[in-house]
Amino acid sequence: MPKTNPSEFMKLIPKILFLSFLLLLMNACSGAKQESADLVITNALILTIDEASPRAEAIAIKGETILAIGTNEEIQAYINSEATEVIDAKGRLLTPGFNDSHVHLDGIDPDYVDLRYITDQAEIARRVKKQIAITEKGELVLGGNWEHEMFKDRQWPTKETLDSVSPEHPVILYRADGHSVLANSLAMKLAGITDATPNPFGGTIMRDAKGKATGIFQEKARGLITYTVKANESSDKSSETAKMEQWRAAFKHVASLGITSVRRVCASLDSVAVDPSIYQKFKELGELTYRVTFSGKFPASDATLQEYSDLAKAYPPENDWIRFGPIKGHIDGTLGSGTMMVFEPFKDAPDIGLGLEQMPYDAFEERIVAADKMNMQLTIHAIGPRGNDWVLNAYQKARDVNGKRDARHTIEHAQILRKEDIDRFNALNVVASMQPLHVVTDKRFAEKRIGMENLQYSYAWNSLNASGAHISFGSDYPVEPLNPLFGLYAAITRKDLKGESGEGWVPKEKITLEKAIEFYTLGSSYGEFMEDRKGKLKKGYLADMVLFDRNLLSVQPAELLESKVTYTIVGGKIVFKDEI
Repeated sequence: MPKTNPSEFMKLIPKILFLSFLLLLMNACSGAKQESADLVITNALILTIDEASPRAEAIAIKGETILAIGTNEEIQAYINSEATEVIDAKGRLLTPGFNDSHVHLDGIDPDYVDLRYITDQAEIARRVKKQIAITEKGELVLGGNWEHEMFKDRQWPTKETLDSVSPEHPVILYRADGHSVLANSLAMKLAGITDATPNPFGGTIMRDAKGKATGIFQEKARGLITYTVKANESSDKSSETAKMEQWRAAFKHVASLGITSVRRVCASLDSVAVDPSIYQKFKELGELTYRVTFSGKFPASDATLQEYSDLAKAYPPENDWIRFGPIKGHIDGTLGSGTMMVFEPFKDAPDIGLGLEQMPYDAFEERIVAADKMNMQLTIHAIGPRGNDWVLNAYQKARDVNGKRDARHTIEHAQILRKEDIDRFNALNVVASMQPLHVVTDKRFAEKRIGMENLQYSYAWNSLNASGAHISFGSDYPVEPLNPLFGLYAAITRKDLKGESGEGWVPKEKITLEKAIEFYTLGSSYGEFMEDRKGKLKKGYLADMVLFDRNLLSVQPAELLESKVTYTIVGGKIVFKDEI
Protein backbone atom coordinates (compact mmCIF):
# COMPACT_ATOMS: atom_id res chain seq x y z
CA MET A 1 0.00 0.00 0.00
CA PRO A 2 1.51 3.35 -0.99
CA LYS A 3 2.36 5.67 1.83
CA THR A 4 0.58 9.02 2.11
CA ASN A 5 2.75 12.07 2.17
CA PRO A 6 2.03 13.86 5.50
CA SER A 7 2.15 17.24 3.83
CA GLU A 8 -0.44 16.17 1.23
CA PHE A 9 -2.66 14.74 3.98
CA MET A 10 -2.55 18.04 5.84
CA LYS A 11 -3.74 19.80 2.68
CA LEU A 12 -6.78 17.48 2.54
CA ILE A 13 -7.93 18.20 6.09
CA PRO A 14 -9.88 21.43 5.24
CA LYS A 15 -11.72 19.63 2.42
CA ILE A 16 -12.56 16.69 4.70
CA LEU A 17 -13.87 19.03 7.38
CA PHE A 18 -15.95 20.95 4.81
CA LEU A 19 -17.47 17.75 3.41
CA SER A 20 -18.22 16.54 6.91
CA PHE A 21 -20.01 19.84 7.67
CA LEU A 22 -22.10 19.48 4.51
CA LEU A 23 -23.12 15.95 5.44
CA LEU A 24 -24.14 17.05 8.92
CA LEU A 25 -26.15 19.96 7.46
CA MET A 26 -27.92 17.70 4.96
CA ASN A 27 -28.78 15.23 7.68
CA ALA A 28 -30.12 18.04 9.83
CA CYS A 29 -32.27 19.36 6.99
CA SER A 30 -33.60 15.93 6.08
CA GLY A 31 -34.58 15.44 9.68
CA ALA A 32 -36.22 18.88 10.00
CA LYS A 33 -39.74 18.66 11.32
CA GLN A 34 -42.47 19.36 8.72
CA GLU A 35 -44.75 22.29 9.64
CA SER A 36 -47.85 20.79 11.21
CA ALA A 37 -51.38 21.67 10.19
CA ASP A 38 -54.23 22.72 12.47
CA LEU A 39 -56.76 20.76 10.41
CA VAL A 40 -56.38 18.06 7.76
CA ILE A 41 -59.05 16.43 5.60
CA THR A 42 -58.09 13.11 4.04
CA ASN A 43 -59.68 10.56 1.69
CA ALA A 44 -61.76 13.20 -0.05
CA LEU A 45 -62.72 13.73 -3.65
CA ILE A 46 -61.57 17.34 -3.85
CA LEU A 47 -62.85 19.54 -6.65
CA THR A 48 -60.35 22.39 -6.42
CA ILE A 49 -61.67 24.75 -9.17
CA ASP A 50 -57.96 25.22 -9.94
CA GLU A 51 -57.22 24.54 -13.61
CA ALA A 52 -53.59 23.74 -12.82
CA SER A 53 -54.56 20.93 -10.43
CA PRO A 54 -58.29 20.17 -10.67
CA ARG A 55 -58.43 17.17 -8.33
CA ALA A 56 -56.86 16.18 -5.01
CA GLU A 57 -57.33 13.71 -2.16
CA ALA A 58 -56.33 15.62 0.95
CA ILE A 59 -55.85 19.15 2.22
CA ALA A 60 -53.97 20.73 5.14
CA ILE A 61 -54.99 23.98 6.82
CA LYS A 62 -52.94 26.28 9.02
CA GLY A 63 -54.62 29.30 10.56
CA GLU A 64 -56.92 30.91 8.00
CA THR A 65 -55.22 29.61 4.87
CA ILE A 66 -54.51 26.41 2.99
CA LEU A 67 -51.08 25.03 3.89
CA ALA A 68 -50.95 22.26 1.29
CA ILE A 69 -53.15 20.18 -1.00
CA GLY A 70 -52.38 16.93 -2.72
CA THR A 71 -52.49 13.17 -2.22
CA ASN A 72 -53.16 11.46 1.09
CA GLU A 73 -49.50 10.46 1.25
CA GLU A 74 -48.28 14.01 0.63
CA ILE A 75 -50.57 15.54 3.24
CA GLN A 76 -49.75 12.88 5.85
CA ALA A 77 -46.50 14.74 6.52
CA TYR A 78 -48.47 17.73 7.89
CA ILE A 79 -50.29 15.72 10.56
CA ASN A 80 -49.08 16.12 14.13
CA SER A 81 -50.87 13.56 16.29
CA GLU A 82 -50.87 15.97 19.23
CA ALA A 83 -51.92 19.17 17.42
CA THR A 84 -53.76 18.35 14.18
CA GLU A 85 -57.47 17.61 13.90
CA VAL A 86 -58.09 15.07 11.14
CA ILE A 87 -61.36 14.56 9.26
CA ASP A 88 -61.75 11.40 7.19
CA ALA A 89 -63.96 12.38 4.24
CA LYS A 90 -64.56 8.74 3.26
CA GLY A 91 -64.68 9.53 -0.44
CA ARG A 92 -67.14 12.40 -0.20
CA LEU A 93 -66.92 15.62 -2.23
CA LEU A 94 -65.04 18.64 -0.91
CA THR A 95 -65.30 21.95 -2.79
CA PRO A 96 -64.55 25.60 -2.15
CA GLY A 97 -67.20 27.20 0.04
CA PHE A 98 -70.19 28.65 -1.78
CA ASN A 99 -70.04 32.39 -2.40
CA ASP A 100 -73.60 33.71 -2.83
CA SER A 101 -73.22 36.76 -5.04
CA HIS A 102 -76.70 38.20 -4.47
CA VAL A 103 -78.54 38.08 -1.15
CA HIS A 104 -80.76 40.38 0.87
CA LEU A 105 -79.82 38.51 4.01
CA ASP A 106 -80.36 39.97 7.45
CA GLY A 107 -81.51 38.45 10.70
CA ILE A 108 -84.19 35.77 10.49
CA ASP A 109 -87.47 36.94 12.04
CA PRO A 110 -89.27 33.95 13.61
CA ASP A 111 -92.62 35.74 13.24
CA TYR A 112 -92.31 36.31 9.46
CA VAL A 113 -95.26 34.64 7.68
CA ASP A 114 -93.72 32.43 5.01
CA LEU A 115 -96.03 31.88 2.01
CA ARG A 116 -93.58 30.17 -0.36
CA TYR A 117 -95.05 27.59 -2.76
CA ILE A 118 -98.67 27.91 -1.59
CA THR A 119 -101.28 27.31 -4.31
CA ASP A 120 -104.48 28.51 -2.62
CA GLN A 121 -105.15 32.15 -1.72
CA ALA A 122 -107.20 30.96 1.26
CA GLU A 123 -103.96 29.66 2.76
CA ILE A 124 -102.70 33.25 2.95
CA ALA A 125 -105.58 34.18 5.23
CA ARG A 126 -105.11 31.05 7.34
CA ARG A 127 -101.40 31.69 7.97
CA VAL A 128 -101.90 35.39 8.67
CA LYS A 129 -104.71 34.57 11.11
CA LYS A 130 -102.41 32.13 12.92
CA GLN A 131 -99.73 34.81 13.33
CA ILE A 132 -102.23 37.44 14.43
CA ALA A 133 -103.31 35.13 17.26
CA ILE A 134 -99.90 35.58 18.89
CA THR A 135 -99.37 39.23 17.92
CA GLU A 136 -100.42 42.19 20.06
CA LYS A 137 -103.24 44.34 18.76
CA GLY A 138 -102.08 47.05 16.37
CA GLU A 139 -98.68 45.52 15.64
CA LEU A 140 -97.52 45.02 12.08
CA VAL A 141 -97.64 41.51 10.63
CA LEU A 142 -95.00 40.92 7.94
CA GLY A 143 -94.68 38.04 5.53
CA GLY A 144 -94.06 37.13 1.94
CA ASN A 145 -92.82 34.79 -0.79
CA TRP A 146 -96.30 34.32 -2.28
CA GLU A 147 -96.42 33.80 -6.04
CA HIS A 148 -99.75 34.43 -7.72
CA GLU A 149 -98.71 32.41 -10.76
CA MET A 150 -98.74 29.34 -8.49
CA PHE A 151 -102.31 29.95 -7.33
CA LYS A 152 -104.92 27.68 -8.89
CA ASP A 153 -106.69 30.67 -10.44
CA ARG A 154 -103.42 32.59 -11.14
CA GLN A 155 -105.14 35.80 -10.01
CA TRP A 156 -103.50 38.57 -8.00
CA PRO A 157 -104.62 38.54 -4.35
CA THR A 158 -106.44 41.59 -2.99
CA LYS A 159 -106.80 43.33 0.35
CA GLU A 160 -110.10 41.50 0.83
CA THR A 161 -108.08 38.28 1.17
CA LEU A 162 -106.72 39.72 4.43
CA ASP A 163 -109.32 42.12 5.78
CA SER A 164 -111.62 39.53 7.36
CA VAL A 165 -108.81 38.10 9.52
CA SER A 166 -106.92 41.31 10.26
CA PRO A 167 -109.22 44.19 11.19
CA GLU A 168 -106.91 45.33 14.01
CA HIS A 169 -103.45 44.57 12.57
CA PRO A 170 -101.73 46.17 9.59
CA VAL A 171 -100.47 43.44 7.25
CA ILE A 172 -97.83 43.67 4.50
CA LEU A 173 -96.96 40.59 2.44
CA TYR A 174 -94.21 40.66 -0.18
CA ARG A 175 -94.55 38.81 -3.48
CA ALA A 176 -91.77 36.26 -4.05
CA ASP A 177 -89.79 38.65 -6.25
CA GLY A 178 -90.03 41.44 -3.68
CA HIS A 179 -91.20 43.88 -6.34
CA SER A 180 -94.88 43.81 -5.40
CA VAL A 181 -96.55 43.84 -1.99
CA LEU A 182 -100.04 43.03 -0.78
CA ALA A 183 -101.42 45.24 2.01
CA ASN A 184 -104.66 45.04 3.94
CA SER A 185 -107.07 47.94 4.32
CA LEU A 186 -105.75 48.94 7.74
CA ALA A 187 -102.19 49.19 6.43
CA MET A 188 -103.40 51.36 3.55
CA LYS A 189 -105.34 53.58 5.97
CA LEU A 190 -102.31 54.05 8.22
CA ALA A 191 -100.24 55.00 5.17
CA GLY A 192 -102.85 57.50 3.95
CA ILE A 193 -103.49 55.55 0.75
CA THR A 194 -106.86 56.12 -0.92
CA ASP A 195 -108.32 55.25 -4.29
CA ALA A 196 -107.32 58.74 -5.43
CA THR A 197 -103.62 58.35 -4.52
CA PRO A 198 -101.66 58.78 -7.79
CA ASN A 199 -99.03 56.36 -9.04
CA PRO A 200 -95.48 57.52 -8.30
CA PHE A 201 -92.87 57.58 -11.09
CA GLY A 202 -91.67 54.02 -11.62
CA GLY A 203 -94.47 52.50 -9.56
CA THR A 204 -98.05 51.30 -9.84
CA ILE A 205 -100.96 51.07 -7.38
CA MET A 206 -103.02 48.25 -8.86
CA ARG A 207 -106.69 49.13 -9.27
CA ASP A 208 -109.82 47.21 -10.24
CA ALA A 209 -112.21 47.99 -13.08
CA LYS A 210 -113.90 50.66 -10.93
CA GLY A 211 -110.62 52.41 -10.16
CA LYS A 212 -110.41 51.20 -6.56
CA ALA A 213 -107.00 50.28 -5.10
CA THR A 214 -106.80 46.49 -4.74
CA GLY A 215 -104.03 46.37 -2.13
CA ILE A 216 -101.22 45.53 -4.58
CA PHE A 217 -98.35 48.03 -4.76
CA GLN A 218 -95.65 47.55 -7.40
CA GLU A 219 -92.07 48.82 -7.66
CA LYS A 220 -91.72 52.37 -6.28
CA ALA A 221 -95.35 52.42 -5.15
CA ARG A 222 -94.30 49.95 -2.43
CA GLY A 223 -92.54 52.76 -0.62
CA LEU A 224 -95.82 54.64 -0.20
CA ILE A 225 -96.96 52.02 2.25
CA THR A 226 -93.96 50.17 3.65
CA TYR A 227 -92.01 53.19 4.90
CA THR A 228 -95.01 54.44 6.88
CA VAL A 229 -96.47 51.22 8.22
CA LYS A 230 -93.21 49.52 9.21
CA ALA A 231 -92.74 52.26 11.80
CA ASN A 232 -95.41 50.41 13.78
CA GLU A 233 -93.20 47.37 14.34
CA SER A 234 -93.04 46.07 17.90
CA SER A 235 -90.34 47.56 20.09
CA ASP A 236 -89.69 44.05 21.41
CA LYS A 237 -88.95 42.75 17.92
CA SER A 238 -86.65 45.69 17.18
CA SER A 239 -84.77 45.47 20.48
CA GLU A 240 -81.02 44.93 20.38
CA THR A 241 -81.30 41.52 22.06
CA ALA A 242 -83.94 40.33 19.61
CA LYS A 243 -81.92 41.54 16.63
CA MET A 244 -78.79 39.78 17.82
CA GLU A 245 -80.66 36.49 18.17
CA GLN A 246 -82.20 36.91 14.73
CA TRP A 247 -78.73 37.39 13.27
CA ARG A 248 -77.37 34.37 15.12
CA ALA A 249 -80.19 32.32 13.58
CA ALA A 250 -79.17 33.63 10.16
CA PHE A 251 -75.49 32.76 10.67
CA LYS A 252 -76.44 29.24 11.72
CA HIS A 253 -78.68 28.78 8.69
CA VAL A 254 -76.04 30.08 6.25
CA ALA A 255 -73.33 27.83 7.69
CA SER A 256 -75.57 24.76 7.46
CA LEU A 257 -75.80 25.27 3.69
CA GLY A 258 -72.06 25.49 3.01
CA ILE A 259 -72.10 29.22 2.27
CA THR A 260 -68.84 30.87 3.31
CA SER A 261 -69.18 34.27 1.60
CA VAL A 262 -72.04 36.53 0.58
CA ARG A 263 -72.46 39.73 -1.33
CA ARG A 264 -75.17 41.62 0.56
CA VAL A 265 -76.72 43.95 -2.00
CA CYS A 266 -79.22 46.73 -1.45
CA ALA A 267 -82.86 45.94 -2.07
CA SER A 268 -84.93 48.31 -4.19
CA LEU A 269 -86.62 49.81 -1.12
CA ASP A 270 -83.38 50.39 0.78
CA SER A 271 -82.70 54.10 1.02
CA VAL A 272 -79.04 53.92 2.03
CA ALA A 273 -76.02 51.64 1.85
CA VAL A 274 -76.04 48.35 3.72
CA ASP A 275 -74.95 48.98 7.32
CA PRO A 276 -71.72 47.03 8.03
CA SER A 277 -71.76 47.66 11.79
CA ILE A 278 -73.65 44.46 12.61
CA TYR A 279 -71.02 42.38 10.80
CA GLN A 280 -68.27 44.23 12.61
CA LYS A 281 -69.95 43.55 15.93
CA PHE A 282 -70.16 39.80 15.31
CA LYS A 283 -66.60 39.77 13.98
CA GLU A 284 -65.39 41.27 17.24
CA LEU A 285 -67.42 38.69 19.16
CA GLY A 286 -65.81 35.93 17.11
CA GLU A 287 -69.22 34.85 15.78
CA LEU A 288 -69.09 36.00 12.16
CA THR A 289 -69.36 32.78 10.15
CA TYR A 290 -69.18 34.11 6.60
CA ARG A 291 -67.30 36.80 4.70
CA VAL A 292 -69.38 39.70 3.42
CA THR A 293 -69.07 42.27 0.68
CA PHE A 294 -71.76 44.92 1.11
CA SER A 295 -73.11 47.46 -1.34
CA GLY A 296 -73.96 51.11 -1.59
CA LYS A 297 -77.21 52.44 -3.06
CA PHE A 298 -77.62 53.76 -6.63
CA PRO A 299 -78.34 56.39 -7.82
CA ALA A 300 -75.94 58.36 -5.69
CA SER A 301 -75.30 62.10 -5.65
CA ASP A 302 -71.73 63.39 -5.87
CA ALA A 303 -71.75 63.90 -2.10
CA THR A 304 -72.96 60.33 -1.51
CA LEU A 305 -70.31 58.99 -3.88
CA GLN A 306 -67.71 60.69 -1.70
CA GLU A 307 -69.26 59.05 1.37
CA TYR A 308 -68.97 55.68 -0.37
CA SER A 309 -65.35 56.42 -1.17
CA ASP A 310 -64.73 57.00 2.54
CA LEU A 311 -66.65 53.82 3.38
CA ALA A 312 -64.42 51.88 0.99
CA LYS A 313 -61.39 53.13 2.91
CA ALA A 314 -62.89 51.97 6.21
CA TYR A 315 -63.75 48.55 4.71
CA PRO A 316 -61.09 48.22 2.00
CA PRO A 317 -60.74 45.59 -0.76
CA GLU A 318 -57.81 43.91 0.98
CA ASN A 319 -59.99 43.11 4.00
CA ASP A 320 -60.90 39.42 3.80
CA TRP A 321 -63.95 39.58 6.08
CA ILE A 322 -65.97 42.79 5.69
CA ARG A 323 -65.54 44.83 2.53
CA PHE A 324 -67.33 47.67 0.78
CA GLY A 325 -68.24 46.53 -2.72
CA PRO A 326 -70.39 47.82 -5.56
CA ILE A 327 -73.07 50.49 -5.73
CA LYS A 328 -76.30 48.68 -6.51
CA GLY A 329 -79.40 50.02 -8.21
CA HIS A 330 -82.40 49.09 -10.35
CA ILE A 331 -83.40 50.00 -13.87
CA ASP A 332 -86.50 47.81 -14.22
CA GLY A 333 -88.81 45.46 -12.34
CA THR A 334 -89.49 41.74 -12.77
CA LEU A 335 -91.02 39.24 -15.15
CA GLY A 336 -93.41 37.91 -12.52
CA SER A 337 -94.81 41.32 -11.61
CA GLY A 338 -94.96 42.36 -15.27
CA THR A 339 -92.72 45.36 -14.61
CA MET A 340 -89.47 44.41 -16.39
CA MET A 341 -88.52 46.54 -19.40
CA VAL A 342 -89.38 44.99 -22.78
CA PHE A 343 -89.22 46.06 -26.42
CA GLU A 344 -92.71 44.77 -27.24
CA PRO A 345 -95.92 44.84 -25.16
CA PHE A 346 -96.52 41.89 -22.84
CA LYS A 347 -98.57 39.27 -24.68
CA ASP A 348 -100.81 38.58 -21.67
CA ALA A 349 -101.24 42.25 -20.72
CA PRO A 350 -100.63 44.49 -23.74
CA ASP A 351 -102.24 47.47 -22.08
CA ILE A 352 -99.64 47.88 -19.30
CA GLY A 353 -96.93 49.27 -21.55
CA LEU A 354 -93.28 48.27 -21.91
CA GLY A 355 -92.42 47.89 -18.23
CA LEU A 356 -91.55 50.34 -15.49
CA GLU A 357 -88.29 52.27 -15.96
CA GLN A 358 -86.98 53.18 -12.53
CA MET A 359 -85.47 56.42 -13.85
CA PRO A 360 -85.16 58.20 -17.22
CA TYR A 361 -82.26 56.93 -19.35
CA ASP A 362 -80.40 60.24 -19.51
CA ALA A 363 -80.37 60.59 -15.72
CA PHE A 364 -79.40 56.93 -15.36
CA GLU A 365 -76.48 57.24 -17.74
CA GLU A 366 -75.28 60.44 -16.07
CA ARG A 367 -75.07 58.78 -12.64
CA ILE A 368 -73.39 55.68 -14.08
CA VAL A 369 -70.69 57.83 -15.70
CA ALA A 370 -70.20 59.85 -12.49
CA ALA A 371 -69.79 56.77 -10.31
CA ASP A 372 -67.45 55.13 -12.80
CA LYS A 373 -65.32 58.28 -12.88
CA MET A 374 -64.72 57.84 -9.14
CA ASN A 375 -63.55 54.25 -9.79
CA MET A 376 -66.65 52.77 -8.20
CA GLN A 377 -67.88 49.34 -9.15
CA LEU A 378 -71.53 49.36 -10.24
CA THR A 379 -74.10 46.60 -10.22
CA ILE A 380 -77.54 47.23 -11.69
CA HIS A 381 -80.66 45.08 -11.54
CA ALA A 382 -81.93 44.39 -15.06
CA ILE A 383 -84.26 41.55 -16.00
CA GLY A 384 -86.02 42.46 -19.24
CA PRO A 385 -84.24 42.72 -22.61
CA ARG A 386 -84.70 46.48 -22.80
CA GLY A 387 -83.45 46.92 -19.24
CA ASN A 388 -80.29 44.91 -20.00
CA ASP A 389 -79.76 46.91 -23.16
CA TRP A 390 -79.98 50.19 -21.22
CA VAL A 391 -77.43 49.05 -18.65
CA LEU A 392 -74.97 47.80 -21.26
CA ASN A 393 -75.35 51.10 -23.13
CA ALA A 394 -74.64 53.09 -19.97
CA TYR A 395 -71.57 50.97 -19.13
CA GLN A 396 -70.30 51.51 -22.67
CA LYS A 397 -70.83 55.25 -22.27
CA ALA A 398 -68.85 55.24 -19.01
CA ARG A 399 -65.95 53.50 -20.75
CA ASP A 400 -66.10 55.94 -23.67
CA VAL A 401 -66.06 58.98 -21.37
CA ASN A 402 -63.76 57.82 -18.57
CA GLY A 403 -61.54 55.33 -20.35
CA LYS A 404 -61.15 51.58 -20.11
CA ARG A 405 -60.31 50.04 -16.73
CA ASP A 406 -60.84 46.80 -14.83
CA ALA A 407 -64.17 47.97 -13.43
CA ARG A 408 -66.01 44.62 -13.38
CA HIS A 409 -69.35 46.40 -13.51
CA THR A 410 -72.16 43.90 -13.09
CA ILE A 411 -75.71 43.28 -14.20
CA GLU A 412 -77.82 41.64 -11.52
CA HIS A 413 -80.01 38.86 -12.94
CA ALA A 414 -79.39 39.47 -16.69
CA GLN A 415 -82.33 37.14 -17.18
CA ILE A 416 -83.76 37.79 -20.61
CA LEU A 417 -81.30 38.90 -23.27
CA ARG A 418 -81.24 39.44 -26.99
CA LYS A 419 -78.73 37.44 -29.02
CA GLU A 420 -76.88 40.61 -30.01
CA ASP A 421 -76.28 41.52 -26.37
CA ILE A 422 -74.58 38.24 -25.38
CA ASP A 423 -71.13 39.22 -26.69
CA ARG A 424 -71.34 42.69 -25.16
CA PHE A 425 -70.82 41.27 -21.66
CA ASN A 426 -67.37 39.95 -22.51
CA ALA A 427 -66.49 42.96 -24.65
CA LEU A 428 -67.19 45.32 -21.74
CA ASN A 429 -65.99 42.87 -19.05
CA VAL A 430 -69.44 43.05 -17.46
CA VAL A 431 -70.10 40.32 -14.90
CA ALA A 432 -73.46 38.55 -15.19
CA SER A 433 -74.63 37.96 -11.61
CA MET A 434 -77.28 35.28 -12.05
CA GLN A 435 -79.53 33.19 -9.83
CA PRO A 436 -80.28 29.75 -11.32
CA LEU A 437 -83.45 29.17 -9.30
CA HIS A 438 -85.16 32.03 -11.11
CA VAL A 439 -85.49 29.81 -14.16
CA VAL A 440 -87.52 27.31 -12.11
CA THR A 441 -89.87 30.02 -10.91
CA ASP A 442 -90.20 32.05 -14.10
CA LYS A 443 -90.51 29.33 -16.72
CA ARG A 444 -94.06 28.68 -15.49
CA PHE A 445 -95.32 31.94 -16.96
CA ALA A 446 -92.51 33.37 -19.12
CA GLU A 447 -93.87 32.05 -22.41
CA LYS A 448 -97.38 33.42 -21.95
CA ARG A 449 -95.91 36.76 -20.93
CA ILE A 450 -93.49 37.44 -23.80
CA GLY A 451 -93.52 34.36 -26.08
CA MET A 452 -90.88 31.67 -26.66
CA GLU A 453 -89.46 33.60 -29.60
CA ASN A 454 -88.19 36.17 -27.09
CA LEU A 455 -86.86 33.59 -24.61
CA GLN A 456 -84.15 31.83 -26.62
CA TYR A 457 -81.44 33.70 -24.67
CA SER A 458 -83.12 33.69 -21.28
CA TYR A 459 -81.09 32.66 -18.22
CA ALA A 460 -78.36 32.14 -20.81
CA TRP A 461 -75.57 30.67 -18.69
CA ASN A 462 -74.17 28.49 -21.45
CA SER A 463 -74.23 31.18 -24.14
CA LEU A 464 -72.65 33.78 -21.88
CA ASN A 465 -69.96 31.33 -20.78
CA ALA A 466 -69.21 30.34 -24.38
CA SER A 467 -68.81 34.01 -25.27
CA GLY A 468 -66.12 34.42 -22.60
CA ALA A 469 -68.25 36.42 -20.16
CA HIS A 470 -67.72 36.12 -16.41
CA ILE A 471 -70.67 34.68 -14.47
CA SER A 472 -71.32 34.63 -10.74
CA PHE A 473 -74.08 32.61 -9.11
CA GLY A 474 -76.26 33.43 -6.13
CA SER A 475 -79.74 32.91 -4.73
CA ASP A 476 -81.45 36.32 -4.46
CA TYR A 477 -82.60 35.15 -1.02
CA PRO A 478 -85.29 35.59 0.26
CA VAL A 479 -86.80 35.79 -3.22
CA GLU A 480 -85.61 32.20 -3.74
CA PRO A 481 -84.44 29.58 -1.23
CA LEU A 482 -80.90 30.12 0.03
CA ASN A 483 -79.71 26.52 -0.51
CA PRO A 484 -76.99 26.50 -3.22
CA LEU A 485 -77.70 22.84 -4.03
CA PHE A 486 -81.12 23.86 -5.32
CA GLY A 487 -79.41 26.40 -7.55
CA LEU A 488 -76.96 23.82 -8.86
CA TYR A 489 -79.86 21.51 -9.72
CA ALA A 490 -81.62 24.30 -11.61
CA ALA A 491 -78.46 25.20 -13.53
CA ILE A 492 -77.81 21.68 -14.80
CA THR A 493 -81.43 20.59 -15.46
CA ARG A 494 -83.54 23.75 -15.93
CA LYS A 495 -86.39 21.71 -14.46
CA ASP A 496 -88.87 22.15 -11.63
CA LEU A 497 -87.67 21.10 -8.17
CA LYS A 498 -90.45 18.51 -8.05
CA GLY A 499 -89.06 16.87 -11.17
CA GLU A 500 -90.37 16.68 -14.71
CA SER A 501 -89.69 14.75 -17.88
CA GLY A 502 -87.83 15.99 -20.92
CA GLU A 503 -84.61 17.90 -21.46
CA GLY A 504 -85.50 20.96 -19.43
CA TRP A 505 -86.58 24.46 -20.38
CA VAL A 506 -84.47 25.98 -23.20
CA PRO A 507 -82.04 23.08 -22.74
CA LYS A 508 -79.25 24.58 -24.84
CA GLU A 509 -78.48 26.82 -21.86
CA LYS A 510 -77.82 23.96 -19.42
CA ILE A 511 -74.31 23.67 -17.97
CA THR A 512 -72.32 20.95 -16.23
CA LEU A 513 -72.31 20.53 -12.47
CA GLU A 514 -68.60 21.37 -12.25
CA LYS A 515 -69.15 24.59 -14.19
CA ALA A 516 -72.11 25.50 -11.98
CA ILE A 517 -69.96 24.99 -8.87
CA GLU A 518 -67.27 27.16 -10.45
CA PHE A 519 -69.75 29.99 -11.00
CA TYR A 520 -70.91 29.66 -7.38
CA THR A 521 -67.33 29.87 -6.07
CA LEU A 522 -64.59 31.30 -8.28
CA GLY A 523 -67.07 33.19 -10.47
CA SER A 524 -68.48 35.05 -7.49
CA SER A 525 -64.97 35.72 -6.16
CA TYR A 526 -64.03 37.30 -9.50
CA GLY A 527 -67.00 39.65 -9.22
CA GLU A 528 -65.62 40.76 -5.85
CA PHE A 529 -62.00 41.18 -7.06
CA MET A 530 -61.03 38.29 -4.75
CA GLU A 531 -60.19 35.52 -7.21
CA ASP A 532 -56.52 35.83 -6.19
CA ARG A 533 -57.27 34.41 -2.72
CA LYS A 534 -60.75 32.92 -2.65
CA GLY A 535 -62.88 30.57 -4.75
CA LYS A 536 -60.24 27.85 -5.23
CA LEU A 537 -58.74 25.17 -3.03
CA LYS A 538 -55.09 26.04 -3.56
CA LYS A 539 -52.03 26.55 -1.38
CA GLY A 540 -52.06 30.03 0.13
CA TYR A 541 -55.77 30.62 -0.51
CA LEU A 542 -58.30 31.26 2.23
CA ALA A 543 -59.37 28.02 3.88
CA ASP A 544 -63.09 28.25 3.02
CA MET A 545 -64.58 24.90 2.02
CA VAL A 546 -67.56 22.59 2.29
CA LEU A 547 -67.72 18.81 2.69
CA PHE A 548 -70.90 17.06 1.55
CA ASP A 549 -72.52 13.83 2.67
CA ARG A 550 -71.78 12.16 -0.68
CA ASN A 551 -69.91 12.56 -3.96
CA LEU A 552 -72.19 14.98 -5.77
CA LEU A 553 -70.34 14.43 -9.05
CA SER A 554 -71.49 10.82 -9.30
CA VAL A 555 -75.19 11.13 -8.38
CA GLN A 556 -78.28 11.76 -10.47
CA PRO A 557 -79.37 15.44 -10.56
CA ALA A 558 -82.45 14.84 -8.42
CA GLU A 559 -80.21 13.54 -5.64
CA LEU A 560 -78.66 17.00 -5.30
CA LEU A 561 -81.92 18.13 -3.72
CA GLU A 562 -81.55 15.50 -0.99
CA SER A 563 -77.85 16.06 -0.33
CA LYS A 564 -76.59 17.68 2.84
CA VAL A 565 -73.57 19.56 4.09
CA THR A 566 -71.55 17.77 6.78
CA TYR A 567 -68.82 20.36 7.38
CA THR A 568 -68.55 24.05 6.59
CA ILE A 569 -65.13 25.58 7.20
CA VAL A 570 -64.45 29.31 7.05
CA GLY A 571 -60.96 30.68 7.53
CA GLY A 572 -59.82 27.30 8.80
CA LYS A 573 -62.52 27.19 11.49
CA ILE A 574 -65.31 24.63 11.52
CA VAL A 575 -68.51 26.71 11.68
CA PHE A 576 -70.95 23.88 10.96
CA LYS A 577 -70.73 20.15 11.60
CA ASP A 578 -73.34 17.48 10.97
CA GLU A 579 -71.27 14.35 10.61
CA ILE A 580 -73.02 11.26 9.29
